[in-house]
Amino acid sequence: MREETLRKIAEKIFQSRRTVVFVGAGLSTESGIPDFRSPGGLWTRFDPEEFTYQNFLASEKARERYWQFGREVYALIKAAQPNAAHLAIAEMERMGLLDCLITQNIDGLHFKAGNSPERVIEIHGTVMYVLCLSCGKRYERDEIEARLAAGEKVPRCDYCNGLLKPATVAFGQPMPERETMEAFRRAEAADLFICIGSSLVVHPAAQLPVVAKEKGAFLVIINRDPTPCDGMADIVFRGQAGPAMAEVINFIREMRT
Repeated sequence: MREETLRKIAEKIFQSRRTVVFVGAGLSTESGIPDFRSPGGLWTRFDPEEFTYQNFLASEKARERYWQFGREVYALIKAAQPNAAHLAIAEMERMGLLDCLITQNIDGLHFKAGNSPERVIEIHGTVMYVLCLSCGKRYERDEIEARLAAGEKVPRCDYCNGLLKPATVAFGQPMPERETMEAFRRAEAADLFICIGSSLVVHPAAQLPVVAKEKGAFLVIINRDPTPCDGMADIVFRGQAGPAMAEVINFIREMRT
């Protein structure tokens, strides 16, 4: 049954004209990046209620705590390596079988795996950069990390003295308009929409498979646990993303020979 299901997914990818892959935190847990609500994760030592966008704007102390938390997250992410699922999705792009990748993840592992920036839509931002909230200047994260390591508590923009913040979407912060609109546009145009490692409970991202299905896409869900969209999916595969996608890409290679 497992092999039959994964072969069917491979066949759909091979046959489809516009395949959109949508991924969540479950993809990166296999690279050692916890979804931060897991037992023993960072939320056991940091209260997520502290890290709202509103608190970041309102309080210097909150900003200091935000950067303390951010440094731990960044150190964990920077050390992580792509897993078999990341590598499979990058190979889909090289094969010409990927319209785009929409990711809820902020870790940049798709780029390490080989996906090109023009094919990736990061709807929750990225930990790899820092933005000035006043003038929009963008910094490499390592540049700001060096300043923090040298003793800065709350870094500010060296151009306008505005507040600097990691280029991720914080609790209570608006979603990036351009990326969100493009994600929905691609979902509407897809003929195959594959969700991998997402609980499909965080909105508005959780609406993407719904929109794709309503517009006629074949919907595939690969996830360890049940999701609210399982009932509308054409194929649901329960299991870890890495081994599953490694098998899928092997089947596609066979079809191409």
